[in-house]
Amino acid sequence: MLDDNVKVFCENNNKQKYYPIGTSLKEILYDQQIEGSTRYLVALVNNEPKELNFKVYKPKKVRFVNYSHTAGHRAYVHSMAFVLYKAVNEIFPGATLRIEHPVSNGYFCKIKRLENGLTPEIIEKIKIRMNEIVKADLPFIRHEEPTEDVIATFEKHNLPDKVKLFQSLGKVFSTYYTLGSSVNHFYGSLVPSTGYLQRFDLIQFAHGVLLRLPSRQDPETLEPIVAQPKLLDIFTEFAGWNEILGLRNISDLNTACNNGSICNPIQVGESLHEKKVALIADQIKAREDEIKIVLISGPSSSGKTTFSKRLMLQLLVNGIIPVALSLDNYFVDREKTPLDENGEYDFESLYALDLELFNQQLNELLAGKEVNLPEFSFTEGKKKFNGNKLKLQPHNVLIIEGIHALNNLLTPAIADNAKYRIYVSALTTISIDNHNWIPTSDNRLLRRIVRDYKFRGYTAQQTIGRWESVRKGENQWIYPFQENADIMFNSALFFELPVLKKHAEPILLQVRQDCPEYAEARRLLQFLSYFPVLHETDIPPTSLLREFLGGSSFNY
Repeated sequence: MLDDNVKVFCENNNKQKYYPIGTSLKEILYDQQIEGSTRYLVALVNNEPKELNFKVYKPKKVRFVNYSHTAGHRAYVHSMAFVLYKAVNEIFPGATLRIEHPVSNGYFCKIKRLENGLTPEIIEKIKIRMNEIVKADLPFIRHEEPTEDVIATFEKHNLPDKVKLFQSLGKVFSTYYTLGSSVNHFYGSLVPSTGYLQRFDLIQFAHGVLLRLPSRQDPETLEPIVAQPKLLDIFTEFAGWNEILGLRNISDLNTACNNGSICNPIQVGESLHEKKVALIADQIKAREDEIKIVLISGPSSSGKTTFSKRLMLQLLVNGIIPVALSLDNYFVDREKTPLDENGEYDFESLYALDLELFNQQLNELLAGKEVNLPEFSFTEGKKKFNGNKLKLQPHNVLIIEGIHALNNLLTPAIADNAKYRIYVSALTTISIDNHNWIPTSDNRLLRRIVRDYKFRGYTAQQTIGRWESVRKGENQWIYPFQENADIMFNSALFFELPVLKKHAEPILLQVRQDCPEYAEARRLLQFLSYFPVLHETDIPPTSLLREFLGGSSFNY
């Protein structure tokens, strides 16, 4: 009977077919005979991510996605985290696993409460058990039950971080997953079963382990390990501050927001930022005889502009007069701009800048000469020289901010001892719970959505639509050079996500369901549902967060 069937349109092959009510996406995938169907991990159902075990009861538009897609990659990573937790919990029932943050192209994890500490033998034992779990092809089963029953389940399985999380959310119904006899909660979708997780590795790394996963460009190989000791150090430092403040997971943050005790931690977070900026200014002062250029880089929405302004104030306090030099004025004329793989102008490329002129003028400035600075007209796509002249004085230092600032090819003609390099990024160190970290890119994307809407007239759909291209540029032109920094500055504020929530939610709700960006908008709304709303009344006008919210005492 037609009434017992639902119509499904598959975007992968542009085919439409009727299926019995309650057919799973996995069954539809195999029936559609899509090439490489075994590689698909989740599906976008009416542009919303769903697991392949999801059953269809109404007409749907479906697109199956693999590991190269953000939704597929996220499902693989979270599923692998569950396998790691299950292996640790089965071999060492009293141990505590904490998956902290991505670093060195993997996921850094700590395993505590091991009787003999973390040894290579223990890591190998965990990895062997993980491989056994993968080979067993165990299903990940999603459950939705009254929240009090979910909390009772987590209590029974000795998962206090998840008990606190769900107690802080105030939801009537909640979801969790089972994998054999193990239970856990993960934000987002999982793959259907462990057999989908064919490639991973677990190695000793710093004071913990590194979970290695496949490359999104080539899923048959693991991501290469990239040494990032400075990045790991800054993560570790701020995670330590979270411990001191008692704000390791968002349940701690939610409790502080709800009981009114958040004011003091906000002041501590802002004071820590100010102290770090002052420390950097002091280091520059200590080398003022040789440092003539301060180079500041970082990814989109990391707060580079506000950081630069606060640093300039601290340099003035130290008797150093900063002079800002904008890289935007050194673009090559439009017709000389390199093209990307799609034949479009690649303004993110290092070679979109007139490197020869830039280095020539830097050398002249450092030699005490006066230079005629260019001014780039974005409407005409050309540089002009309008008599804007600059000559450095004895107590001047040049401040140069831009995505290429840490790339040695930007300033090859300048001696290393004359440069001080700073990397700025929002390195989120508070987690959802012990097994669900908060990606730093989510923090930055929410900042950008709010700022673009408030100050640049862009919708959330437009900002999300550009984000993949922005991330691609960061991977090519920023991240490979971040370890060149003399110092790293973490611009993340642990309380900012509840503050951003009030501003971001109404903007995200404007994204229409028939848009490709709807999937990401829905995911971000789901993520924000973990937080209460925190009003910005206690956030000072000099806060880095004001760059995105408004109300700053700085001019932008």
